[in-house]
Amino acid sequence: MRKVIASLFVSLDGVTEKPESWHFPYFNDEMGAAIGQAMSSADAFLLGRRTYEEWSAYWPAQSPEENPMAAAVNGMPKYVASTTLNEVTWQNSTLLEDDVAGEVKRLKRQPGKDIVVSGSATLVRSLLREGVLDELRLMIHPVVVGSGGRLFEDADVQAPLELVGSETFSTGVLNLTYRPAKSGSA
Repeated sequence: MRKVIASLFVSLDGVTEKPESWHFPYFNDEMGAAIGQAMSSADAFLLGRRTYEEWSAYWPAQSPEENPMAAAVNGMPKYVASTTLNEVTWQNSTLLEDDVAGEVKRLKRQPGKDIVVSGSATLVRSLLREGVLDELRLMIHPVVVGSGGRLFEDADVQAPLELVGSETFSTGVLNLTYRPAKSGSA
């Protein structure tokens, strides 16, 4: 069965919003390799509306010669969870409007590699609450951003997690992997 794996950049104070304004000083080859490894284990994206809108405005305009990830991102199937979009026009995109958890469960049963959620904090909270998220990968950056959307802003979900992997990059970024804890192991 396929796994749904969420990957987010997080500041030390829990901000996930607008990482493009604080993440890049910490990006290095170690982080690039970890991101590349995660991408190679996946063959589909699951995106929330805001991430879809940002990515669909950026990635189609990128040439594979200038940005090697462009071909992979543009070519990979993208499932967009949204109750406000009427259509998705970016190539290989499918709109999931109703019963997102049920649709994700159906996608997990299909053959293929992992399904990656990138960004999309609201969607990640929903997937955790519904019990369909298999892994949560957080790259915690050693910076206090101060303001912006946080992964667990409203604490509308309680989900015991188990740390199953960790590494520290030379830039001070912690790369942490969590899985939902089995009953009684939290």
